[in-house]
Amino acid sequence: MMPMISALNSGVIRRLAVPLALASALLAGCGSAGYYAQSVRGHLALMAAARPIDELLADPVTPADLKARLALARRIRAFATAELALPDNPSYHRYSDLGRRAAVWNVAAAPPDGLALKRWCFAVVGCVGYRGYYDEADARALAAELRSGEGLEVMVYGVPAYSTLGWLNWAGGDPLLSTFIRYPEGELARLIFHELTHQRVYVGGDTMFNESYATAVERLGVARWLSTQAGEAARREYAVFDARRQAFRQLTRQTRRELAAVYEKKQAEALAGIALTAIKNEVMERFRQRYAALKAGWAAAGTPFDGFDGWVAQANNASFGLQAAYDERVPAFEALFAREGSDWPRFHAAVRDLARLPGDERGARLDALAGEAPARHASAARTGSIASKRIAEGEIPARAVARFLSRIHAETDAAQAARTASAVSMNFCMASSRPVPSSFFQASHLARATKSLKGGLSRPLSPSVACL
Repeated sequence: MMPMISALNSGVIRRLAVPLALASALLAGCGSAGYYAQSVRGHLALMAAARPIDELLADPVTPADLKARLALARRIRAFATAELALPDNPSYHRYSDLGRRAAVWNVAAAPPDGLALKRWCFAVVGCVGYRGYYDEADARALAAELRSGEGLEVMVYGVPAYSTLGWLNWAGGDPLLSTFIRYPEGELARLIFHELTHQRVYVGGDTMFNESYATAVERLGVARWLSTQAGEAARREYAVFDARRQAFRQLTRQTRRELAAVYEKKQAEALAGIALTAIKNEVMERFRQRYAALKAGWAAAGTPFDGFDGWVAQANNASFGLQAAYDERVPAFEALFAREGSDWPRFHAAVRDLARLPGDERGARLDALAGEAPARHASAARTGSIASKRIAEGEIPARAVARFLSRIHAETDAAQAARTASAVSMNFCMASSRPVPSSFFQASHLARATKSLKGGLSRPLSPSVACL
């Protein structure tokens, strides 16, 4: 149940009325007064439920497991400011129990023959490619309307957190939420870093810039947190999950490129609707087959995971178009971080300079930065493609590759490790149409990693265990 707004005094409610009209826009909406009203009510209720972390930690009624998570979140919050130069403000010093599985439900839509998202526009924050609701039923009602009325492909998805961009820090800021407080340590840090980044620099109307910047900060930030603050168990847990996530993202990027090529071909060759649908269906079937291969590999490694099943089940142009916003520009921001000497204040200042540029010039600068990234990332890609080929041909024991990847996670930055793991995993699957060997994902073979890479391999992988 949502808490009653009466938990806030009437004076605070009056002072919040105007800024929350703006906050409603941050949740991806515009249009009717009814839409704004639900946004204001929803955020007021969220803020009404918030209690200071110190108060909850001192309260004997607070469950012990929640106290542990809140204490961890407080450490992560302090680290974000001290080590990543993220804002020092009231956000994430309070906690709200929402009693539901998502903070808001977003709706994204795209045409059946393209990946460009439908956009909703409003003052101040510009246009975004999604629209948010506090009630899932309202989100699904809009989705049905977009399907039947406009013929669009639609995605509805729950969001564990959102940012009010610092506009409401005077009223307590964005609280920690029950929708994510029990995430594993690395995931909790990643989310807090991401949302705080939106309060550092935000460009109205440029979702890809904003989300790619925040995603780059979360990746770089969580690597630093894990290497300096977390225990071995947390590092191992995050490495397993992030390897899966990066492999899945590489798969979605591959499919997105294939779909984009289909739609470009349609424009160039004026494909008939039936022909376009047939080619598109082939791309989607390959996507599902490759995903099944990834899942089989995870299961064989003793780490079964079905967390992407919901996304895959409703995958369409809207979901692939939306995913692009979160990863398309990440290499450019990672390159910028490296160019600024991995200095966080300098990096954020450089991002702010980019944000001040006109959209076309900003995009051109990011394209140039992305052009620098391949040189730094080429070794990871080469390692992935060569290793996957040699595994498939039986020249390298899969255990040796597992040892190698484990060593990478321990000794280099997480982004590089993820790229290498993803390249090995996806290249192997796509080249052989089989799952990655189960031993590929086992992290227990760390000790002889260096020796294996230098050619001290024990024996070729036998056909019986090479693939499932």
